[in-house]
Parts: sequence; C-alpha cells; structure tokens
Amino acid sequence: MQPPGPAVRLHSNSPPGDFTFVSSTEAEDLTGSIATPDVKLNLGGDFTKESTATTFLRQRGYGWLLEVEENDPEDNKPLLEELDIDLKDIYYKIRCVLMPMPSLGFNRQVVRDNPDFWGPLAVVLFFSMISLYGQFRVVSWIITIWIFGSLTIFLLARVLGGDVAYGQVLGVIGYSLLPLIVIAPALLVVGSFEIVSTILKLFGVFWAAYSAASLLVGEEFKTKKPLLIYPIFLLYIYFLSLYTGV
Repeated sequence: MQPPGPAVRLHSNSPPGDFTFVSSTEAEDLTGSIATPDVKLNLGGDFTKESTATTFLRQRGYGWLLEVEENDPEDNKPLLEELDIDLKDIYYKIRCVLMPMPSLGFNRQVVRDNPDFWGPLAVVLFFSMISLYGQFRVVSWIITIWIFGSLTIFLLARVLGGDVAYGQVLGVIGYSLLPLIVIAPALLVVGSFEIVSTILKLFGVFWAAYSAASLLVGEEFKTKKPLLIYPIFLLYIYFLSLYTGV
C-alpha cells in the first residue's frame, strides 16, 4: 500500500488561487473550506424572466402571438412613390404636349418612350369633369372612348407596320387631350359667336391631333401616314363633341 501523497494547505491570508503543498503528517491537523468563486457568464444576450402569461402561451403553442415583426424600410415609402407617380415627369410631358413645336427644345419622345398611366388618366378625368353638363354618364363614356379609341389606333398602327405598344398609345392619346382642355374656357366665352367658336374648335382639334400624331406616326409608316393621322383626327373630333354636346 502506497503512503498517502502530499496534502494541500490554503493560507487564509493568501490571495485566491495561492496554494502550498505540505507533508501528509502535517495534513492531519488541517481544517478549512474553499469558498466557491463568484463566476458570471456573459452569453451575449439579455435574458429576462418571462411572465406567467408568456410561459402559458408558449407551452400551449401560441408563442407566435408574442413575436414582433421588424419594420421594413420599404413599407415606409411615400404614397406617390408607392403608386409610381412622378409629378415632375407628368409636368414635363404636359409641357411637351401643349408646346409641340420642335424649336422649343423639348424632348417630346419621352411622352411615347416612357409611358405612364396616372398622368393620362388625370387628364382624361379632368376633361370628363369639364364635360359634365349635369350628365355624370359622360365621365364613364369618355374613359371608355379613351381606352377603346386608343386600342383602335394601336391595332391600326401595328397593321401598318408601326413598332408601338398599347401603353404608349394610351398615354399619348390621353395627354393629347390637354389642348381641348385649354380651349374649353375660351369656348364658354365665345360660344355666342358661331364663326369664332368653330375656328377655335378646329384649332383645338388640330392642336390635339398634331400633338398625338407627331409622337405616334414615325418614319416607319412612310407613305401610310394619312391612314393613321386621319383616325386620330376623328377621335379628337369625337372627344370635342362629347364636351360641346353636339
């Protein structure tokens, strides 16, 4: 049988972790205890005691009710951005339609190449409002003519070999109603003068038809341009007749 090994003596006045080895004979008189160190673990998170209701919900499988969704920055976009409405772009297109002369320096092709829906819809609705004359049915009728009239121009353009999309035709036809809106107040003033009123109406129709045709009738039509310009001109005559009631 091997003799007992050396014992360990811990001095009371020694700092923690300082030990002294003594012989086995001296170890018989040694007494004492080692205090448990105060150890704190940092697991990288804050833990709080759950309430009784929280524990109850988690045990019953309803812990998903306590989950909090993080706010998505994309959900806080302005309303105009959510609806894809660019007021500066709409304002620029309005100026391109009202001032179709190339000498003014506007990039008018943006009306065709970058079509939008809300701008033309606002123009059509505004034209419908000033065409009411107490008959609310005219609003839906003007919108219907805008949609199906643009579809007719689109189909005719594609048959004639034009490379244009329906959205582009819809936008151009809608924006080109602006000249008719501009002459509308003047028609109220000169309505009693038949000759002046007729000249003003023709001017407004030619203005609107020129704005639309100059954007839709490209070089790809060549000698077939009148086949597309003529229905565009008739479409705006019909729009004007809805306004005047003739």
